Amino acid sequence: MESIREIYKTGNGPSSSHTMGPKFAAERFKGENSEAAKFRVTLYGSLAATGKGHLTDKAITDVLKPAPVDFIWKPETILETHPNAMMFEAFSKNGKLISSGRYYSVGGGTIISNNEKIGTKSVYKNTKMTEILKWCSESGQPIWKYVVDLEGVEILQYLGEAWKTMKETLERGLETEGVLPGDLRLERKARSFYYKAKRNDLASQKTGFLSAYAIAIAEENAAGGIVVTAPTCGSCGVLPSVMKSLQEIYGFSDDDILKALATAGLVGNMIKTNASISGAEVGCQGEIGAACAMSAAGAAQLLGGSAFQIEYAAEMGMEHHLGLTCDPVMGLVQIPCIERNAFAAARAMTCAEYALLSDGRHRISFDEVIETMRITGHDLKSSYRETSTGGLAKLIGVS
Repeated sequence: MESIREIYKTGNGPSSSHTMGPKFAAERFKGENSEAAKFRVTLYGSLAATGKGHLTDKAITDVLKPAPVDFIWKPETILETHPNAMMFEAFSKNGKLISSGRYYSVGGGTIISNNEKIGTKSVYKNTKMTEILKWCSESGQPIWKYVVDLEGVEILQYLGEAWKTMKETLERGLETEGVLPGDLRLERKARSFYYKAKRNDLASQKTGFLSAYAIAIAEENAAGGIVVTAPTCGSCGVLPSVMKSLQEIYGFSDDDILKALATAGLVGNMIKTNASISGAEVGCQGEIGAACAMSAAGAAQLLGGSAFQIEYAAEMGMEHHLGLTCDPVMGLVQIPCIERNAFAAARAMTCAEYALLSDGRHRISFDEVIETMRITGHDLKSSYRETSTGGLAKLIGVS
């Protein structure tokens, strides 16, 4: 299992798999073919189906310019390795093919080439929650300490930078008004929600601020702003909104938040390793569901939960998102994506509080629910896996 740095990546939205991943692939291919006079890029499956709404072509073109780029879109062609596939070809001035390379954007901004496998740079030997809980029981240490022991104290510095960026994104989202890019002409709501929440009574402010924070970050992502994946761009508003809300309510220090981010990152890492965080592969349960599980775990830790209560919170965060489809209207990360960030944040809080009411014992383990998510995701029709050909996207007559 790789470093949790792979869970928290900083870059431009609106999609880690459709924007960040293709950008990283273009950078790698250009670095290997810097003398090319022209490029051709073929996008397959989900990348082709919703790539224009996710700014895939723009992300690639920005990297490969000033050389011209021709795009071929093949949404009906699904390659076996992963639905998010792309072929890069480099040509000389006289039109001769110099080189080609196939890449897959497997979720969270991670890319692999045709000859690579996910998780080849191993940091964690243990990939199951049961193994982590055993370590906690035997060592008497919390989950976050397991992360620091294996990644070194430098990981806290990395998480500090990620937390700083998350807060900056949140502030921009609260300050910005107007309409989000794209034909939906969706009006930004975070600023309005925030000031309405400030006028509410204390009992309702908790939900109001939490929603405003999640929406602010999700709207920044939809506008192509700088965000931190957690574990993806489409779900990037969940975790920071939960962390920020709890910090304001209870006065947790930034050090407390970083330890919670370490635990949350480990949860996301296990989901990515044992199932997927790619909407094109397993639907939105792998994005919003994973973000909810991560956030619930982090919140439970901040609120004083044991390792077993943290595991229970994470399990519930995913269990109650099982089967969630990825059906972005017009291929934009806006409807229903932005609202889902707010509702998943509220559910994460509920999962954490529920887990702390218990002693941490329950029937369905985190590992079992993640395996269930993997199977469920593969059972979903492709129309419900980030192709915008089913669900809400089809219902309103837009594909």
